[in-house]
Amino acid sequence: MRKNQAIRSGEAVVGFVPTMGYLHQGHASLMQAARQQSDIVVLSIFVNPIQFGPNEDFDSYPRDEERDVETARTEGVDIVFIPSVQEMYPQPTQTTIAVSGITERLCGASRPGHFNGVTTVVSKLFNIVQPQKAFFGMKDAQQVAVIQQMVHDLNMPIDIVPCPIVREEDGLALSSRNVYLSTELREEALVLSQALRAAQEAVDSGTAVTADDIRRLLREHIGTAAHAVIDYAEIQAFPSLEPLAGDEPLQAYEDLLIALAVKFGKTRLIDNIRIQKMEVPSLV
Repeated sequence: MRKNQAIRSGEAVVGFVPTMGYLHQGHASLMQAARQQSDIVVLSIFVNPIQFGPNEDFDSYPRDEERDVETARTEGVDIVFIPSVQEMYPQPTQTTIAVSGITERLCGASRPGHFNGVTTVVSKLFNIVQPQKAFFGMKDAQQVAVIQQMVHDLNMPIDIVPCPIVREEDGLALSSRNVYLSTELREEALVLSQALRAAQEAVDSGTAVTADDIRRLLREHIGTAAHAVIDYAEIQAFPSLEPLAGDEPLQAYEDLLIALAVKFGKTRLIDNIRIQKMEVPSLV
């Protein structure tokens, strides 16, 4: 009833969930949040070629359109938008959206051009769908920060809603790329959430912990996995993603992001944990 009234009055809130498909429970949680906060829920499925590097997995990225549509239907999505590459890029793109600064760190440092591809396609999707709210998972916290910056800088009338990471029972963050992992590599990948948990415990311990202490702890934990190759294991201010000096006490920050990108075989996984509202321990 509320939805019909909102549509008739022209006051319907459109909630948008942009995805690359191969949907899992992490995506389902975004759809659920959108359904709770919106009158109309739109899901897009588009594997965006311009955010993939030349040696990345665009061609092999997992796809299952039929299953995805059924998942969207189950989650109460009203519209599923599945454009082709030709529809999104009918001619070579001469206009791109580039956010500076925060795109040059973490994944942006090791994937040149990646975030230009992300911001360009997201801005195109925003123009097509015209949502009031857009829902993004915090598993890619840098992406959330970049999209928020873009929306703020370009005065887009859209509320970006970050949603929590969804994990398997054993702690592995859900990702469409998890399907690439062999049984052995999937077991090794648990070191990511374990390292993050150890880092959070160190920060929460009340002892004087520095940024370098956390970086060292992360690398030591991840190094116990035989096939793990670290891209980055970092702690930065959020959402600015400003690097922290190695000897800087963490208690000076109210919002921190501890972020990882690690390859297991050919599969690159990211994970993170956000630590907010830190307080200086009492000296009394």
